[in-house]
Amino acid sequence: MLAKDWPPAAVRSAASDRKLKAGEPLFRLGDKTARLYEVVAGHVRLTRTRETIADASLFSLAYHCDAIAGSDAVVQVYRKAAVLTAFAKDRKVAQAFTATLAHQVMGLRTRPEQRNIGSARERLHHYLALNASADGGAVKLRGTVKNLASEFDLTHEALYRALAALERDTELLPPTLERRRGKTVH
Repeated sequence: MLAKDWPPAAVRSAASDRKLKAGEPLFRLGDKTARLYEVVAGHVRLTRTRETIADASLFSLAYHCDAIAGSDAVVQVYRKAAVLTAFAKDRKVAQAFTATLAHQVMGLRTRPEQRNIGSARERLHHYLALNASADGGAVKLRGTVKNLASEFDLTHEALYRALAALERDTELLPPTLERRRGKTVH
């Protein structure tokens, strides 16, 4: 089972959706952990207080940060017990989850590296190289271009200019960066 196969059908079929309004908390620091969440639409920001490293919620009794909707959002809610049962029943399920976490860690480790790259254009080159599909094709953007610009520590205008410059210089051929809703960013 590959990371893209996470979560397995048995866990996904038992999931429910929860809609959040901007500013509405999904959970709070110290709340008992009973679920795993996947952001399906919008974005949810995690805020950490009193510590810099938190255990994964599945293996902790309480959340170590707040999760607050930064926009209207929908999150997929997976029962903690169902996820842990799926891990126990099928080692490939646990491996797929581990692979998903490993990719997230790799992404987190590249962010400071990207921010240290001098130009917006080079930051974008770096991002596209690291996130291109296996065939070197399109990069699917999970959030918005504004979210990506924030990740790069750039204004969204600067990121749009870098995208336009790469496309103009034929270094970036459409469609290279796709938004989650299927729209292509040029």
